[in-house]
Amino acid sequence: MNRTTQSLIAAAAALAAVTGFAVVNAPDGTGDDGAKAAARLPVERTSLLCPVPSSSDLAETSYTAFTPESPKSPKSEDSGGAGKAELLPATRELTDAPKGGGKGKKKAAKPFLTQKAPGKPVTGEESGGDSPALLGTADGEFAPGWTVQQTTKYAVGSGRGVQGANCTAPDTDFWFPGASTAKDRSDYVHLTNPDDSAAVVDIELYGPDGAIKTEVGEAVQVQPHSSMPVLLSTLSPKEQTNLTMHVTARSGRVAAAVQSSDDKLGGDWLPSSADPASRVILPGIPKDATSVRLVAFAPGTADADLKVQLASPTGSISPAGHANLHVKSGMTTAVDLGDVTKGEAGSLVLTPTDDAAPVVAALRVTRGEGADQETAFIPGTKGIGSRATVADNRAKGSTLSLVAPGKTGKVRVTASAGSEGGSSTTKTYTVKGGTAQDVRPPVPAGLKGTYALTVEPVSGGEVYASRMLALPEDGVPMFTIQTLPDDKGTVSVPEAEQDLRVLQK
Repeated sequence: MNRTTQSLIAAAAALAAVTGFAVVNAPDGTGDDGAKAAARLPVERTSLLCPVPSSSDLAETSYTAFTPESPKSPKSEDSGGAGKAELLPATRELTDAPKGGGKGKKKAAKPFLTQKAPGKPVTGEESGGDSPALLGTADGEFAPGWTVQQTTKYAVGSGRGVQGANCTAPDTDFWFPGASTAKDRSDYVHLTNPDDSAAVVDIELYGPDGAIKTEVGEAVQVQPHSSMPVLLSTLSPKEQTNLTMHVTARSGRVAAAVQSSDDKLGGDWLPSSADPASRVILPGIPKDATSVRLVAFAPGTADADLKVQLASPTGSISPAGHANLHVKSGMTTAVDLGDVTKGEAGSLVLTPTDDAAPVVAALRVTRGEGADQETAFIPGTKGIGSRATVADNRAKGSTLSLVAPGKTGKVRVTASAGSEGGSSTTKTYTVKGGTAQDVRPPVPAGLKGTYALTVEPVSGGEVYASRMLALPEDGVPMFTIQTLPDDKGTVSVPEAEQDLRVLQK
């Protein structure tokens, strides 16, 4: 066997290990000519990045990390055991300067948070405006479904309120409908690079008249193991109330999230929307929302004509005056829906009326009145898939929103053990087709600390979900909303057979 063949075999084996236990069988002459369905197996490694939480000295930030229990969790060969999960400061290496001068020695940064066991959350706290971005990795039994929630609360200043974010995996493409460079808004996109080489990123903005010309957002360099914020108003020559931002990596990969702060209406993190699609689901508009704004964008070459429906506990209705929405190609469209839920649980469903065209969309949701208002965002999201997980739930204040836009669906919701005590519990919910419902999720028996929620399909149609965490203070209805897409705890791995003739050609 020549050296090239050996290298190719090694590369194939490494790829199989990373993507999740591909089975390699020696040919025995009895192979099946038919294509076999790919197996879904637990992932072996998960990466998550948490942005810098705040620049305010008054900020109090909590982190909650959690891996759902799974009997199929793999053992990590690299770690020599069950694996590990930890969050480290974005600067992975620190330098010790030796006494008397000379070149310092580098040492690994101390983990900020280390997961101890699947099925039980672990928490950490940070105070002030000097908290760093965090780079997280989990392998072995900790990798499938590993979830980290970052929750920041501060009572005064621009963006005051609760700002919550799910720490996200690095990628190369992100859409953010709902961003803004309005006078009262300070929107920063945080770009975090987990790798050993610099990432080069392009930031594009689209307003109601199309693309906004700017060279400032081209070829932005994000240094290795670091995070950088970019103020969106520096990329636009004039104020724009409603924008769509597109972040793409020319080289490398980053995690991207928008931190939106308003001088009067509080603020929150705006997560990236699901990939462009002809149908968009936006779950979990609070029943007491006083104002809801829909922002949509059509990135393709065709305009999008959408049917707008609100799924409620009793069925689907069209918001008065907004039954249809026309979104021009390459332009951002915004619609104020007011108090669209009218005191009932609601989720917005956008479907094509004629020819399907891909769109991205998000909601800006406001609760409260006058000086006591607070905002959060709901981006278009994917369904719960095989399993969805959200961390940092409290004994009071968590609301789980479920919507079945098609057929009736049944889901199982598991409340984990508490971070400081308590035993897990499970409850099932049935969501009728075309309806949405808010439920108070199960709470662990004897709960101490915080806990995680895991939602799994049981039967029926696809279900979409979000979680609202309400932490009111001094009359302000402070809150944050996180959607619950599939937690990517498993990966599709086709069965593979060893055929060295391919490598020798």
